[in-house]
Amino acid sequence: MMDVEIIRSATFEGMADPHGLPTERYRRYYAMLSRHVKTMVSGFLFISEAGRAMHPGQAGMDSADRAAAFLSVTGAVHANGAKIIAQIAHVGRQTNRADAVGVSAKKSPYFDVTPRVLSTDEADDLVEAFARAARFALEAGFDGVQLHAAHGYLIHQFLLRSINDRQDCYADRHLFLKRAIAAVRARCGTDFPLWVKISADVDIEPFVQEDFVHLIETLDACRVDAIEVSRGTMDVALNIFRGAVPLRTVLRFNPIIAAQSLPWKIFRLPFERMKIKGFSSAYNLAYAKLAQAHTLIPVYAVGGFRSGKDILASGLKHISLCRPFICEPNFLKKLTANPAYISKCINCNICAVMADSDRPLRCYQGKSP
Repeated sequence: MMDVEIIRSATFEGMADPHGLPTERYRRYYAMLSRHVKTMVSGFLFISEAGRAMHPGQAGMDSADRAAAFLSVTGAVHANGAKIIAQIAHVGRQTNRADAVGVSAKKSPYFDVTPRVLSTDEADDLVEAFARAARFALEAGFDGVQLHAAHGYLIHQFLLRSINDRQDCYADRHLFLKRAIAAVRARCGTDFPLWVKISADVDIEPFVQEDFVHLIETLDACRVDAIEVSRGTMDVALNIFRGAVPLRTVLRFNPIIAAQSLPWKIFRLPFERMKIKGFSSAYNLAYAKLAQAHTLIPVYAVGGFRSGKDILASGLKHISLCRPFICEPNFLKKLTANPAYISKCINCNICAVMADSDRPLRCYQGKSP
């Protein structure tokens, strides 16, 4: 659209088999999407079995077998002249599994599992696990890799003051990320694009502008190829997305909420709902502009862009979208034909909540399944 680059942000597909391998449905989905979007980021791929999310259908990038299985996916994307970046992640404490590990012993108020604290050697090993996953992504035909350092996952946990209380070298909250970037470069070379996704504001601690600027300056010094600015953690997941709270769908399909007692649902749930922010357009724009003021690296803003007016008014050269492409894979074509076009996405968030189920990604247009 004009001189603004628009990409598809990482979006969880829920289309892998129980072994973390992409299915034919997964391949067909990206083959379809790549006819409409020229650059996309995959849904988050686990870097180790211990780092898998609780969501069924998550794919992995932690072995040669899994990498080989992705060749058909990347091949289908490339056949349409498009590119696909592999987003890689470790969930850390954000899981309901009893053997969760974390940066500290502080548990997520949402997942409510006290993690075992990673030793220094184990943290070092996970740096290498990210690098191995990046190398597997390269061998799988991906056009780059994005380190998921946002939304409360493991790398983000190292970055947060409220979680990282370590006494070892990783008390330096940027060190894990810096070492992961260096390790990926060592295994994949400097020509393999390396992106990083970060959260600016979060709900579990105050936003400190100096911390955010320092992080951007760190990424600038590391010479990453792109920075995507999001917000939040999974502790208040709907604040990452904004919009409606589809309570009926949550109670039916979210395994953590569904397992709560009836008194909790009656007396506590209303207070939990009060934490949810309403939808507003371009809600991460100020953070993306702040980031762009401190680096020449391309900065992608994600969150709340629903029209050509939103995109052009942002003043940014790089925008990433998620839900509009779920609702309308050909959203860009419509924008090109009519810059005033408004997405049909109604921000019902049912697609986001259904990521907790065993059903693959699709748009529900406000109608609970």
